Amino acid sequence: MTFIDLHCDSLFRAHAGKFKDLTNQPDLMVDIQRMKEVRQLGQVFAIFMPSGLSEDEQLAGDDAYYQSCLSIFRNTLEENAEDFAFAGSVEEIEMNRSAGKISGLLSIEDGRIIRASLDRIKKVYEDGIRLITLTWNYPNCFGYPSSFDAGEMAKGLTAFAKEAIPYLNELGIMIDVSHLSDGGFWDVLELSEKPVLASHSNSRALSPHRRNLSDDMIKALANKGGIAGLNFYPGFLQNERNCKESRLVDIIRHIKHMVNIGGIDFVALGSDLDGVRGKLEIDNPTKIPLIFDALAKEGFSDDQIEKIAYANALRFFADVL
Repeated sequence: MTFIDLHCDSLFRAHAGKFKDLTNQPDLMVDIQRMKEVRQLGQVFAIFMPSGLSEDEQLAGDDAYYQSCLSIFRNTLEENAEDFAFAGSVEEIEMNRSAGKISGLLSIEDGRIIRASLDRIKKVYEDGIRLITLTWNYPNCFGYPSSFDAGEMAKGLTAFAKEAIPYLNELGIMIDVSHLSDGGFWDVLELSEKPVLASHSNSRALSPHRRNLSDDMIKALANKGGIAGLNFYPGFLQNERNCKESRLVDIIRHIKHMVNIGGIDFVALGSDLDGVRGKLEIDNPTKIPLIFDALAKEGFSDDQIEKIAYANALRFFADVL
C-alpha cells in the first residue's frame, strides 16, 4: 500500500543541518532513500518558518531562509530526477506515479512570510507552494494560533485573511487550519468556497491538546469535503501534553474515532516527521505501512485503508488544486 503524507518538516531540519539535499540523510526522519524503499506516492514538504527572530530580523531572515529551503528541495529534485519529481496538481502526481516517481509538494507553515500581500501569495504560488498553514504558534497577518488561553483561542481571522481566502481559492492553494485558533477555524470554513484541511491534527476528544480538532470541527470539515492528516506527535495522541511516547496503538485509536465522527473519506496522514520529538514507534516512512497492517487487523477493508493511505488526499487535491 502506497501513501501520501501531508506534512513533514524535513526541509527545516536539512537547513539547520546545512544539508544540500534530502537524498540520503540518516540524521533526518524523511529522505528520498527511505521513501523509495516503500514506494511512497507523495510527500508534502513544509517550509516551516522558525521562531525566535525579531520583526526586523524576520523581514530579511525569513526570505533568506525560505530561499534556502527552496534550494534544498530543488537540489533534491535534481539529484533524484529518476525517482522524485515536483507535483503541483493531481495530474502531475499521476504522471509521476506512471513514471515510477515519488511526488514532492511544497507548503508553507506560518503564513507570516506573506506579509499581508496578495502579490506575495502569487509569488509563492509561482515558486511551487500549493498549501499554506495559515498560522503557527504566534499571531501573524492571517490570524491567531491555537491556544490554551480562551480569549486568544476565540479570536478570528484578520481583515487581510478575509481578503486572502478567496484569492487562495482562486489560485488553487490549499488552506490549512492546523495551528489556527478556533475562531479562525470557523471563519475559514465560512469564507472558503473550496474544501479546507487540517494537514497534521488529531482528535481533541481523545487528546485534549488545543492543537487537535473537536468533534464539531471534524464534522464541519468533513461536511465541507475537507480532510485531516493524522499527526504522530506524542502530545497530540495521548491525554498528557508532556508525554514523550508516540505509539501505534494510539494512532489507530485516533484514526478510528475520526473515521467514526467524520467518515471514512475524512482521514489521511500528516505525520509531522522531522517536526516531532520523543520516542516514536513510527519514526520514518518505512514504518508507515505498520499503520495499514494494524488497520487491517482492526477490520478495515482494503478500500478503506487505501482511502486513509492516499485516496482521500488525492480527492482533496483534485477538489482544490
